[in-house]
Amino acid sequence: MLVNIQEVLGGFAPKGPGNEQLQFSNVVVEPDQIKAVMINEVVPADPGDDFYGQADSPGYLKTTIPLFQKAGVRASTIEQILAAGIYLTNAVKRPKTEYTIPRSMIEESLPFLEKELSLFPNLTVIMLMGDVAKKAFNLIARSKTNKNVIPAMATYKIRDEQFYYGKIRVFPSYIMTGKNILIEKSKFAMAAEDIKRMFELIK
Repeated sequence: MLVNIQEVLGGFAPKGPGNEQLQFSNVVVEPDQIKAVMINEVVPADPGDDFYGQADSPGYLKTTIPLFQKAGVRASTIEQILAAGIYLTNAVKRPKTEYTIPRSMIEESLPFLEKELSLFPNLTVIMLMGDVAKKAFNLIARSKTNKNVIPAMATYKIRDEQFYYGKIRVFPSYIMTGKNILIEKSKFAMAAEDIKRMFELIK
């Protein structure tokens, strides 16, 4: 059964001042086909730049597509990524107004992220692309199990370890959007390696 993510999460969102700024993935998916979810940090200021944005060349795909290609995954469009069983989303559903993202913004979006993840019954891998995604997922896990899935350590120190949330393999990795990932060659290479390992598990 096809599901419109924007409609599901939008209907789940409370009505009120400011909530019109909440952004949800504008995409229709077949939940049973999704085997991996990659959680980025925060939605873009312009919804057209999101992974499923309507811009001619969405900003988020300008770094994401090269990461997949570096990982050896044949993908030049978001549709090809979805067809491979990989769904992309953001932990924080409201655009940031400052350089850092406060915990309150992460917590506000947790119910939507948790609902989003629950839509995929065959999920086997979750990738946490950046510290905000890691914090968000740890908060969800801690509410269920009273413990973090990912230790509070630098990602490069733990990315080769194996972490699980139930039967789901969880990868800590690096943010996959923004200009910095293209500049920081080592993080780009490590994120691509993580994507390659994820893809090997689901293909």
